[in-house]
Parts: sequence; C-alpha cells; structure tokens
Amino acid sequence: MRQAPPLTAVLVLPVLFLLFLSSTSHAHNITTILAKNPEFSTFNHYLTLTHLASEINRRLTITVLAVDNAAMSSLLSKHLSLSTIKNVLSLHVLVDYFGSKKLHQITNGTALTATMYQATGAAPGSSGYVNITDLKGGKVGFGAADNGGNLDAVYVKAVHETPYNISVLQISQVLTSAEAEAPTAGPSDLNLTAILSKQGCKAFADLLISSGADKTFQESIDGGLTVFCPTDTVINGFTPKYKNLTAPQKVSLLLYHGIPVYQSMQMLKSSNGVVNTLATDGANKYDFTVQNDGEEVTLKTKVVTVKITGTVKDEEPLVVYKIDKVLLPRELFKVAPTAPAPKASPKDKAKAKAEAPSEADAPAGDTVGDQTADSNGAGGVDGGRLAMVFFSFCVGVLVL
Repeated sequence: MRQAPPLTAVLVLPVLFLLFLSSTSHAHNITTILAKNPEFSTFNHYLTLTHLASEINRRLTITVLAVDNAAMSSLLSKHLSLSTIKNVLSLHVLVDYFGSKKLHQITNGTALTATMYQATGAAPGSSGYVNITDLKGGKVGFGAADNGGNLDAVYVKAVHETPYNISVLQISQVLTSAEAEAPTAGPSDLNLTAILSKQGCKAFADLLISSGADKTFQESIDGGLTVFCPTDTVINGFTPKYKNLTAPQKVSLLLYHGIPVYQSMQMLKSSNGVVNTLATDGANKYDFTVQNDGEEVTLKTKVVTVKITGTVKDEEPLVVYKIDKVLLPRELFKVAPTAPAPKASPKDKAKAKAEAPSEADAPAGDTVGDQTADSNGAGGVDGGRLAMVFFSFCVGVLVL
C-alpha cells in the first residue's frame, strides 16, 4: 500500500502556489529604486520632473543609464530648457535589457541600441541610438550614435537588476548629443495648425481655423493636450455630413478630437477606459472609450470605432495622432441600431428541440464552470493554464 505524503509536503504546497502566482507578475518603480541611492537624487528628480519616470515604469523591458549628482551638475550648467533636458535624459533610457553580464557578452563586442529618445519620434535619423562597446581591460564604453563614434562615458557599476525586466546601470558622465541638446520649442511656441498642415492633416487644420476651435486647442497645449487628427482623405469624404451641422455643432465635433491631457502611446495602452474631451461640458458628455489589442489602439464612440494609424508629433505636453475615421459623438449622430435577430419559425423550433443533446449526452467539460472561465477573457484563460501547470507539479510531488 502506498504511503500517504508527509504532512510537511502538504503544508508547503499552498506556500509554493502563492510564490508561483506572485512570480508571474512584476512592476518596477524607477523613483523608488533610485531613492535608495542619494548620489542619484538629482538624476531621479529630473526623471520625475520630465515625466520620464512614468514612461520608464510602464515599460516591461528597460535599461536606465544613471549618472550621479556631479555629472548632472555638468548638464545643468548648460542652462538647457526642461524639454531639452528631457531629450538628453531620454537618451539614457535604453528600450532593451542590458544587465552587467550582458555588457561583456555583446556580439562582436559592440551594439547599437534604441533609446526612449528614438522612440518618441523626436530624434532625427539615428541620433536616438546609443553605441555600447566592450573595451579592453574589462571596461564598457557608451556614446551617442551622432557623436562621431566617441564613447563619452564608461560603465561604473550595476545599481539594480531585475533580469529581463529593468536594469539600472551607473555610467561615468552624461552622454553628449548635438541633436538631443538642440533647443526645442516651448509649449506656447508650438503652432498646432501649422504642425497638422505639414503632416497630412491640412483639411482638419483648416476646419479648426474656420470654426474658431483652433483657439481652444492652442490654449490647451501648456496644460497637456492629445489630438486625434483625421487625415485629409478622411475629412474630404466626411465634408457633406459636416456641412449639415450648425456652427456650434461643428465646434463641438472638432473639440471632440482633443483630450485635455498629454497621453503618450504607452499611456493610452495602459489606461484603457472612458475619457473626456475638449467638448465635454456638464450634461454633454462627449466622451469615448480607449481600447487596445496588442499594439493596435482604437477609440470607440457609440456610433463608430476609430483606429489610430500613426503618430504625427509626440513632444510633451503635446501629442498628435492620425486616425482612420472622424470621431462621431452620440450627441450629434444617431447610434447605429442593432439589427434584431430573425424569429425562428415553429418548424425550426421543433427541429432544434429534437436535435438538442440531453444533459446526459453533454461532454463532461461543458459545465457552468467552464463557461464562467471563458467569460473572464484572456486573463482568466492564462490563470487557468498557470493553475493547471502548478496542479501537475503538485500531483508529481504527492506521488513521489
């Protein structure tokens, strides 16, 4: 007769199960990580001030090249604007994982890797890339791609590593880049309609100007603004419907294409849900729902579903996206009625009843529990798979 598993094994399994589940998810906080090291307080402060910290925390895989207070003093002595400092610091955030060991295992001894500066679309050419080179004597050099091959900084030490999630490495000094340090326009200097006109959204820009809605958009930039711009082709096809609107309705429709906060693509993907717009006013909700499926982000009103097709400009506090349709608010356009299901004839009902399997014939897996799991979406399915893997592990332990 097989001996029952020892009590200690039975008691330890629930603990292992909790540890197993906790290891399946992880969130990092760059502010908290750097706060443990006072020598990076200035660097940490400016990551928060430029909103780079929140962007870093949203990334699943990231490497931060931190510099100490002395190195930051050198950067601040240049008296750059905050938006320019953001570009420089963005060059120190690699959108790939580089732990201390990986630095010495780079293929052919050198690698060109993208940074958050490149990801914003603000970096011209390859200026948003950083060159990492394994040097002689165990040293590793770092340099901006547009710095003539010069490696300004060297690796100092690993500050924090969570393998394949986040790595914080100290480098000796701030990376030099002519493009990143170039003067950038302040929020009030950004001309929205001029930006739209140059990027395939001239028709939309013309509507903003002719309706007077451009003033509201322009005044909202300083506080943060996200604009969804239908392309010229889309606007031209929508013109007949637009002409049928009254002047106030035209303004409301155009304001419906702006959110009074800055929402980068990563922010949109991580904060799905209902958002207010520039047209939102008391009882007039003028809201829509942001949803994403992988890399695709959609905007859903009660009338239409619109897809974001590209980024025109992303320079905080302003971000402009191209969309493939005009956003139609339910306050101005009729909600498309749902077609009623065709009624079954008495003959069809009798046939369906005769062909329906009895409960005894139903497969063992067709239970209410299975239906509930399916209704929970992808998260429920993944949880079920994890539980099954762990269950198999438990059975193996008990059998042994």
